[in-house]
Amino acid sequence: MAAAIAGDAETDLTLPISDDLDDNGFPASPPTAATTSSFADDFYRSGIDWSSLQAPPSHRRRPAAGTIETVCGPLVQKNLFQAWGIEKPAAGMAQKVCGPQVQKNLFQAWGIEKPPREEAAQGAPVGARASSSSPSPSPSGAWPGRKRRWGGSDENGASRKPVACPFYKKIPGTPFTVDAFRYGAVEGCSAYFLSHFHCDHYGGLTKKWCRGPIYCTALTARLVKMLLSIDSAYVCPLELDTEYVIDGVKVTFLEANHCPGAALIHFRLSDGKTYLHTGDFRASKSMQLHPLLQTGRISLLYLDTTYCNPKYKFPPQEDVIDFVVRTAQRYLKKQPKTLIVVGAYSIGKENVYLAISQALEVPIYTDASRRRILHSFGWPDLSKRISSCNQSSPLHVLPLASLQHENLKKYLETLDQRFLAVLAFRPTGWTFSEAAGKELDLIKPSSRGRVTIYGVPYSEHSSFSELRDFLKFLRPQKVIPTVNVGNAANRDKMQAYFREWLKST
Repeated sequence: MAAAIAGDAETDLTLPISDDLDDNGFPASPPTAATTSSFADDFYRSGIDWSSLQAPPSHRRRPAAGTIETVCGPLVQKNLFQAWGIEKPAAGMAQKVCGPQVQKNLFQAWGIEKPPREEAAQGAPVGARASSSSPSPSPSGAWPGRKRRWGGSDENGASRKPVACPFYKKIPGTPFTVDAFRYGAVEGCSAYFLSHFHCDHYGGLTKKWCRGPIYCTALTARLVKMLLSIDSAYVCPLELDTEYVIDGVKVTFLEANHCPGAALIHFRLSDGKTYLHTGDFRASKSMQLHPLLQTGRISLLYLDTTYCNPKYKFPPQEDVIDFVVRTAQRYLKKQPKTLIVVGAYSIGKENVYLAISQALEVPIYTDASRRRILHSFGWPDLSKRISSCNQSSPLHVLPLASLQHENLKKYLETLDQRFLAVLAFRPTGWTFSEAAGKELDLIKPSSRGRVTIYGVPYSEHSSFSELRDFLKFLRPQKVIPTVNVGNAANRDKMQAYFREWLKST
């Protein structure tokens, strides 16, 4: 079923493509160089300013003591009272939160440190002011704010220099960009696509957004409006597996197997060219069954290459979840008063703690901000398991960056001796060990006192072998990597992998 999205058919809003690029948006190689240069050399010799891959220098004041600042994204988590949904008590007073005494400053009480960049970048800021969640109409007519803008300003109002939008965020031959919100109003762009709600992808979106329509899945649309207070008139939710016509281009969202609401974006141009942007994704065999990917050849693939390295050979997600459940059951049998903690980003890893909840038949405790997010998913089996009382369940979900021994020891002390030990899981691909490989029982936990932490390779990005299998199935004509492209060595290595995988197709 196709749905038409209103656009200005009489105006050419196509993003400009330089004369030295081919019709796929790649640098056109001089004929004399075709036999002496590699594809990667030709592709990346186009004069692209790779400094645009780096975040603009920060002019913000250093956060005051007792605050955490998100690495990317417009919101600031002021402290763990806000981040974990605890109302700050009045001066000189302690407050009961379902049992334990809470001190005025949780940073001081629990010794929380600022989270690492790579972990904070994945999580969406929490605690933002809500806006209307009513369905938004499809955009029509002219959108304000299309002229080139500066790259924003700091909290003092000082202007920053404009940051160029990287070429790989633009869809050639269309007026579209994907996950390109931190570059001001991109010249020639009439539609901004958001692949999912992780702040390294929506970074730059604020409640003042007025540069054009934002196309995303319905779940992501709810989060954008609820957590970022974006005007509903600019948020255009699209359903999965439904073809829409936007500015003359057929657009379809496919399940990305990443975080809730994440989508692969399939573009079919009027001249027959097809582009696929993966956003962030975990490739799976089920994707190979999708009719859009089975018919026709993808002209250009924008590929999530987070783990495009042969050392990353993740076990299936189901195997990791089974290991986590078995480990939790074993520890509880040994010490029934064990607190099970799962680290998670604001969005993502839900399947891990949902599986534990189902196996142990216990509710899931988490802070008010996360509860609000989880309820917005509209998943009945998850919503009915969520608890607002930290004493009611041995299963707690905490920010992934806070899963450190000292932090968990302090957290345990706030629970009024309800629990005697902590078993924590850090589910992320970065914990993958070549020594253990896919043999999960070889994983060695880190134990200190009453706190035990397991790093488990539960990833919501594709492993190296999954990327290989996906490319061999898809057989794209050309591939643009979108992660770890900041230096030539990485880019050349990835292009060598792609050539090897595709040479027999």
